[in-house]
Amino acid sequence: MNTASLLPPRFLFRFELPCLYHDPLWSERGVQLPDTHRLLGLSELDGRREGADVRAAWNETGLAFTVRAEGKRQQPWCRESRIDDSDGFQVWIDTRNTAGVHRAVRFCHRFVFLPAGGGHSLAEPVADQMLVDRARENAEPVRPGALRVRSEKRVDGYLLEAFIPAAALTGFDPLEYSKLGFTYCVYDREFGEQTLGVGSELPYGADPSLWATLDLVRE
Repeated sequence: MNTASLLPPRFLFRFELPCLYHDPLWSERGVQLPDTHRLLGLSELDGRREGADVRAAWNETGLAFTVRAEGKRQQPWCRESRIDDSDGFQVWIDTRNTAGVHRAVRFCHRFVFLPAGGGHSLAEPVADQMLVDRARENAEPVRPGALRVRSEKRVDGYLLEAFIPAAALTGFDPLEYSKLGFTYCVYDREFGEQTLGVGSELPYGADPSLWATLDLVRE
């Protein structure tokens, strides 16, 4: 039996994706990123459908992301009290790109952004920091309200905009460390999960060696 056939194709490669500079990253209108900031979709390597357009940007103030989920017939299911079960966007970031380690260190972060699920009516977007599973050390906790999130309902999905300030990223120093360990997952009960790297067949949420590299590029 060919053991390689038992592994997802994305496991066989180490991906490095450019993340372009953008200024400003966040304003009272959220963040607007052009097509040039779209992250290359890798799910098709495993024969999986990509239902979300994910974009990323950076500058000295932090990192920003937008997620446009399209083609949905159902509204996203989101609960602030059940973040792990909710539809939304989760991102893992290692500010030192320590790709050889299998357990997270203090430079590894996990953030979650939901398009709804907050407030009395469960209509407000949610932003939170979560612990990386099986971490050897945890990153510094984020101050309440530091993470920024904005969402819009669309006929066939939603638009989610998120900002992670530099103060929320332990060790963030783009001049000295321009490469970040990085992966994400767009969770969706209707379509399943869309991941940058390997999916749930491997423990990507706990193992930084399974993450890709995000190259902070200034053009």
